[in-house]
Amino acid sequence: MKLTVQLREETGKNVKRIRKDGLVPAVVYGKMLETPVLLKCVKNDFIRVYRTSGYSTPIELTGAVDQLVLLHAMQLDPVTDEVLSLDFLAVDKHQKVTANVPVVLVGESTVEKLNQGKIQLVKDSVEVSALPQDLPHEIEVDLSKVTSVNDVIFVRDLTVAKKVEIVDDAQQPVVTVVELEGEEESQETTPAAE
Repeated sequence: MKLTVQLREETGKNVKRIRKDGLVPAVVYGKMLETPVLLKCVKNDFIRVYRTSGYSTPIELTGAVDQLVLLHAMQLDPVTDEVLSLDFLAVDKHQKVTANVPVVLVGESTVEKLNQGKIQLVKDSVEVSALPQDLPHEIEVDLSKVTSVNDVIFVRDLTVAKKVEIVDDAQQPVVTVVELEGEEESQETTPAAE
């Protein structure tokens, strides 16, 4: 994914003018840069790129700066959810980086089909290490493997490409099942009439 950027001189309160013009203030920093670089980009262009790349797919900045980056942070307006500012981390395509990759649930579990329980996503992202171009956009969790109320899918059960290493603790649960209260349980909790 490519995103065209321009250098910016505006800082502080002057950044509001950038936003009024449909631009988003940004900064790029990282080990390979001597100092952070202040940038701006067209908001709609960024949103288009973000929908495809998220936080774990490298973005190639072009224009004022030619740099491979990962989106490190995005500040949103708490009321309108409008993008206020962006932080990019400069990366080298020949060096491994770590990133949090979102977990996506796919398929349907037998437990939910039979109305025995409800799937609960305990961990919505997993930290991985890989070369920037090998970072997955998402990690799929196949719910068809959940066949009983006692089933748990752990980090160790996730499948990723050979070039990707999972950094998170292998014993952490990703998906669990919450047992639905049945009629028997609700009758047990109701006091008997005397």
